[in-house]
Amino acid sequence: MNRQPPKVLVTKIGLDGHDRGSRVVASFLRDAGMEVVYTPPWQDIPAVVKLAMEEDVDVIGVSSLATDHLIVPKLMQALGAAGLNDIAVIVGGIVPDADEAMLLEAGVARVFHPGSALEEIAAEIGRLTDARRAVNV
Repeated sequence: MNRQPPKVLVTKIGLDGHDRGSRVVASFLRDAGMEVVYTPPWQDIPAVVKLAMEEDVDVIGVSSLATDHLIVPKLMQALGAAGLNDIAVIVGGIVPDADEAMLLEAGVARVFHPGSALEEIAAEIGRLTDARRAVNV
């Protein structure tokens, strides 16, 4: 069986320019055999939605260091409006517990905090990809 690897969009939305963590994660996912679409920092939501659609990604990973995770609910709404609610969204970075609850309520599949194992992130992306593809057969 010729199974395509997960396709992941790793991005930073908003004004947070700290991208070291997202670059480390993107490199690890590539080394793990995933197809990674990586954006530089300072992306706006319409650009992320457009890229996710054009690239037909399975998962969007949003990195946040400086509270830009607070605009992820707007990303979730924009994905829904574009008919892309089947794309799983994960968030990684510094996210306070109260904000994590808000993100999960908005539809984010998972939040990873500093120190999360890269293998755990990759395994979750694999699980989310399998779930998406099982529905979209």
